[in-house]
Amino acid sequence: MKAVRFHSYGDSDVLVHEESDRPQAGAGQVVLRVAGAGVNPVDASLRAGYVREVFKLALPHVPCYDVAGVITEVGDGVSDWNVGDAVVTWLPIDGPGAAAEYAVAPAKTLTAAPRTGDLPDAAALPSVALTAWQALFEHVGLTAGQTVLINGAGGAVGGYAVQLAAQAGASVTATAGAGSRDRVRSYGAERIIDYTATPLQEAVAGEQFDVVLNLVFLSPAELTQLVDLVVDGGAFANTVPPGLAHTERGVRNLQVFGRSDAGQLAELVARVDAGDLKIHVAQRRPLTELRAVHEELAAQKLPGKTVLIP
Repeated sequence: MKAVRFHSYGDSDVLVHEESDRPQAGAGQVVLRVAGAGVNPVDASLRAGYVREVFKLALPHVPCYDVAGVITEVGDGVSDWNVGDAVVTWLPIDGPGAAAEYAVAPAKTLTAAPRTGDLPDAAALPSVALTAWQALFEHVGLTAGQTVLINGAGGAVGGYAVQLAAQAGASVTATAGAGSRDRVRSYGAERIIDYTATPLQEAVAGEQFDVVLNLVFLSPAELTQLVDLVVDGGAFANTVPPGLAHTERGVRNLQVFGRSDAGQLAELVARVDAGDLKIHVAQRRPLTELRAVHEELAAQKLPGKTVLIP
């Protein structure tokens, strides 16, 4: 089969589109014919070796841990899934990924794919939607009536966070640029702050929020300014390391690291099928263009969530 792999850590030029052995299903595993593989910023950090002490990769490594596909092989001990089932999953980050024609997945991580929409686009759901869900409901404990500021709402995690927070009955203020403003507003944000036109601190001068969710890379000083926007006893949740060492005024400082959870992903898929959760894909690209996608990611020129098509 064809796959994109890197045999050593480095810049995007270490990514090679090449022939690779087709995976086989071991005990508790399935093999998927990949319909779509979602690209995430962490993929670039893994390729560059920035997190090699956290995630021990076996080289050569196939990137992309978000996948949608159809089961072609079922391993021993798998009874809940059959050949021909369409599924989505968040693959183990330190295992073989989905930037290939076929991928192997632990059966326990699988969720039936949405029945609505195109199967490749479902690869834009797993890790980012789960991170948004876990940040808001596991870490923060969001409840109806709370005020929420989502910094970075135009991104993949942010789009789901806005939808989930609004549907939970929260009042959502979101930062977004001109390119994503209308989409974020359609997700239920009551107010949009164009950070490219007005600095956030100036736009919300004198205001505080029950919850601030940060989804963008910021300096320690900028993170501290965001914490200042949280009410006494409120919650500051940050998905981008490093988080703050401490907070004051009883503000909870919550560093969020998303995780794969098949049950929660099934709930999110059900919301997609019900029309309550929108999957946004900025572009589909051929698998052969993964190197170019990483280059655009590094140059901050990627237009949004990208799904690779083998």
